[in-house]
Amino acid sequence: MQGFNKYYPPDYDPDKHQSLNAYRGKHALGDRARKLDKGILITRFELPFNIWCGTCNNHIGMGVRYNAEKKKVGAYYSTPIYSFRCKCHLCDGWFEIQTDPKNTRYVVVSGARQKDEDWDPEENGGFAIHDTEGKAGPADPLAALEKTTDAQNHVAKVQIPRIEALQGVSDHYNNDPYTLSSMVRKRFRAEKKIEAQKRADDDTIKGKYGLPEELKLVEDDAEAKHQARDEWARARMDYEAERNSKRPRLSIPSSSGSNSRPTLDPVSSLKARILDNTRRSSTLASKRKPPDRKVLIK
Repeated sequence: MQGFNKYYPPDYDPDKHQSLNAYRGKHALGDRARKLDKGILITRFELPFNIWCGTCNNHIGMGVRYNAEKKKVGAYYSTPIYSFRCKCHLCDGWFEIQTDPKNTRYVVVSGARQKDEDWDPEENGGFAIHDTEGKAGPADPLAALEKTTDAQNHVAKVQIPRIEALQGVSDHYNNDPYTLSSMVRKRFRAEKKIEAQKRADDDTIKGKYGLPEELKLVEDDAEAKHQARDEWARARMDYEAERNSKRPRLSIPSSSGSNSRPTLDPVSSLKARILDNTRRSSTLASKRKPPDRKVLIK
């Protein structure tokens, strides 16, 4: 296991040496700060583009890393300009690359040359980019003045009224936030009570008729009532039609000839059959012999 504690020798004085690096006469950055007195810091630098070395003319690809000497060589306004001096790994030559804050890029200063890799759309199967506007002509003072006047009129007639209207709407809705919040919360509570009552009514109906809990009932409004009434009437008509189709039809077959009886309707035929059955039942009951009285007494 690696130890994280520091060894303090017996002759170490914290008031005199301040730190272990000062006691040993070393910098906190170690060997990277060996040229710090000259303003140079050894740092790890990665090539931002492809270059050819100016000493050995070998190609060095983008992304190759070097232990470069970093130094501040100037400033662009408040942005510092840094120089990175690297030694070629294929020869003993040195090359220098600087930052360009104005154009946000790197430039080769000496010892190498950058590979030009500008992308051409026509060479890669694309479309060339042409300047459709062309070169700008000489500025017309009158046209510039007219354009400035139109812009001022647009600001005065369109933009300012629009901004004032938006400011008025903002003041209207944000003038009294407590009242607006109270109105919203009151409306929310009312809607919550209505939803709770509706949920309770639906649970009562589901429990009464044994409906599943996940069944969603429709809202009880005029449209739902009218639709339910039409559905009930249509179901009743279907039931009546099915019932009439199952009912047996009573009819008396008619025979051709001079002695044929007149055809009766089903209702009259049914009445005749009922009267005939009643007459026969009463005749049989009158012809039946009553039981002997003596046998009943015994």
